[in-house]
This record gives sequence, C-alpha cells and structure tokens, in this order.
Amino acid sequence: MQTLNVSLAERSYPIHIGCSLLANPELLLPYLKQKKAVVVTNSTVAPLYLDLLRSTLEKIGISAIPVVLPDGEQYKTWETLNLIFDALLGAHCERSTPLLALGGGVIGDMGGFAASCYQRGMPFIQVPTTLLSLVDSSVGGKTAINHPLGKNMIGAFYQPRLVLADISTLDTLPDRELKAGLAEVIKYGLIRDLEFFCWLEANIEKLLARDKEALAYAVHRSCTNKAEVVAADERETGERALLNLGHTFGHAIETGMGYGEWLHGEAVSAGTLIAAELSCRMGWLAAGDVLRIESLFLRAGLPVHGAPLGVERYLELMSHDKKVEDGRLRLVLLKRIGEAVLSDQAGDAMVRQSIEVRCTQTGSV
Repeated sequence: MQTLNVSLAERSYPIHIGCSLLANPELLLPYLKQKKAVVVTNSTVAPLYLDLLRSTLEKIGISAIPVVLPDGEQYKTWETLNLIFDALLGAHCERSTPLLALGGGVIGDMGGFAASCYQRGMPFIQVPTTLLSLVDSSVGGKTAINHPLGKNMIGAFYQPRLVLADISTLDTLPDRELKAGLAEVIKYGLIRDLEFFCWLEANIEKLLARDKEALAYAVHRSCTNKAEVVAADERETGERALLNLGHTFGHAIETGMGYGEWLHGEAVSAGTLIAAELSCRMGWLAAGDVLRIESLFLRAGLPVHGAPLGVERYLELMSHDKKVEDGRLRLVLLKRIGEAVLSDQAGDAMVRQSIEVRCTQTGSV
C-alpha cells in the first residue's frame, strides 16, 4: 500500500492506494467514531462489494446502513439525492454519523453532496470503485448533481476525511468504464506531467490489460498530480481549473446527448481533442502534437470526435460552464504537451472551426 496526503491544513486527509484495502478494517477505524455508518452505493456496485465492506465494518463494531441508488449518470438528480436524505433521517443519523460513498464518480459526487448538506455537514469517506473515480473524482472535494441545462452545476466543495483507493475493484470494472477512466489519466500528462504522458505512450496496452503494477503506478501518479493541484488551489480560483482540460466541450456533449449516453471519460476524450485542435489553431500546439495526442486516445479505445450536436448547440451549452467569467468563456488549452493554460483569448471563429472539425458524424461511442 502507498499513501499520499492532500495537504489542506486542518482538513488534510490521506489517500491509501493498494490492493484488497476494502478488507482492512484498520484503515477505516480512525475515521469512524460511532457504532453505525451509512454506506451509499448503487445497484451495480452493491452486489459486488457491499457485503465485503459491511463485513469489514462489523469487524470493528460498526453497523452499516446501506443506501442503494439506481446506477447511471441520468440519476444524478435532486430526486435521487433525496433518497439519501430519506435514509439518513429514517435511520436517525446524527451530524457525527459517517457516510461512506462506495462506487464511481456519480456515487462519490452525490454521497459527498449529501454529506455536505445533511445537518450542515457529516463526516465523509470516499471508497472509489472505478478508474475514473480512483484517479480523479474521489480526490479534491468536488461534489455535485446535474441540472438539465448543465452538468455538475449544483454542488459544494466538501473534502472527504479519507480516500480508500482499492485497485482490486478494477477487476470487475467493464472494459468501457476502464477506457473512460483512462481519459482522466491521460489528462494529467497533458496538463502538467510530460514524463507521465511519455510513460502512458509506452504502457497504455498494459493498463488496458489490467496489469496490476501498471495500474498502481498510474493511479498513484494521477493522484499525486491531483493532490498537488488541490493543495495549491482548493476552490478552483486558479491552477485547479487546468484539471478541466476537455471538460467544457465534454460536458456539452454529455448534456446535449442526454446524461448517460456518453460516459464522462468518453466525452472528456473527445473534448480534449477539440481543445487540442483549438490550441493548434492558436499557434501553440504543432499539428504533429495533435496527432500524437489523438493517437494515444485512440490506442486507449476512446473517441476523438465529438457528438454532432451542431456548433450553435455546443456554444449554448458551453455558456453555462463554471469557468465563464464576466460573460467571457475561458477554456483550458495546451501551450504544449505537458503544459496547460486557462485562456479567454480564443476567437469565436477559431472555436467554431475547432468544433466543426472535431464534431462530425464520425463522433460516436
């Protein structure tokens, strides 16, 4: 097991990374101060790992209250969130009752948001079970639900007390979900870690084959990058916005196609290629760099063209992006591979051209 620390003064917390961590009660014990805990999960993950986690909690005298939600991005709504509150109130949970989010990014986001709201804040532990949540969404305290007009538009910054990153859970992850998670892994190389990007070029097939050593390295390196950025800019006033490479375009795809039609990582992959195309048109990336980026995403089995929503629909959806400031759309672009920048200098014509080039009828999942 390896342990990283997210340094946020009195709200700092560890990320434990390794295999079979769900079966280790000693890792959870310091964070469980009551004799009961709520475990929020979904209908896909529950049959796989709920009993294991409950058994682990029972070993340290903790009774688990399961809350099993429907699975899918389309359920990341107020209505589903209220099911968590119903369970918390029904079980007479207190402000000090811990909530464990067992699942992927949707469960982590909704569990964390519920924890931030219930009695104005209850202890929260992330137990991610997908590659995307292991390397990205479980770290950093972003919690949210979706709105029909925009993804993750209603939420809060609320840090967990612990992230328990059990790589063994990837054994049961569908191939499509594994590939979607690789989009966020590649992102770290593109925005700030050229050495890691080169490592991914040499080892992407190992990751697809679920080589444990390669996966452990990729998760650790990704979490290291994420932890450093979050420690420097917890509430995304500066550097943390760079973690959203491809997300402005990607969120437009997810919203425009209907939540759940494209997986988040698939949309981020296509969105990253739109951002790369725009970076090239602005004179930053060379055409060869765009091809190099495209090649890695293709080898990872990810889409490199966006959904054919039409330019006007993209621009309409992107106008709700959280990086819009004073009415100006700011985009995360690439100065070079390994260096991202937040810019509002891309002209409207270049943005339109980049969307047109990358969002043809070939864009599909």
